[in-house]
Amino acid sequence: MNPEHFKQQMAFLAEIDKMKSVYRQTILIDKSRRETDAEHSWHLAMMAMVLFEHNPDPRVDLFRVIRMGLVHDLVEIYAGDTFAYDAEGNKTKAAREEAAADQLFAMLPEKQGAEYRALWEEFDAEETPDARYAVAMDRLQPFLNNYMTQGHTWGPTHVTESKVRSRVGIIEHTVPEIWPMVDAMIKECVEKGWLYQD
Repeated sequence: MNPEHFKQQMAFLAEIDKMKSVYRQTILIDKSRRETDAEHSWHLAMMAMVLFEHNPDPRVDLFRVIRMGLVHDLVEIYAGDTFAYDAEGNKTKAAREEAAADQLFAMLPEKQGAEYRALWEEFDAEETPDARYAVAMDRLQPFLNNYMTQGHTWGPTHVTESKVRSRVGIIEHTVPEIWPMVDAMIKECVEKGWLYQD
């Protein structure tokens, strides 16, 4: 084993521990506090596994999806979390995350860094079957938390039904079997006043 190779990997693993301190707008279902990026990524990966039986596309590789789910928000260690419905913050998100990717993935041995960066880029592009399923889970995870907490992050920021539908719409086309239940949950949120109507 190359000692320098291992040293780089350990430095990267120590650095990504910081993900446990990047807080998102979404709160835990028990409402005790905001969730971290690390918790979000774990929950997304679990969703991908648990709901995989509903995936209709035989091309989707669950292992690759899980890898994407665990890698997709690592850049937020440096770039910070950008709230999905923050129009102003989203204007600079791509540039901030690109710079963060340059910094973070360069810590790894070259081949491994390139591999993880490619997974991150594939997730963001949302073009492959694996990425689309991973992104669908990424959109479902905070939606579930908002549903279970009576729209906790939607209310204060005046998020509307159309914005949520636009955000989670990928689920309808990627995992259509579960869409009727998600659609019913959205309607319930509107009826109960947890989500603003347009």
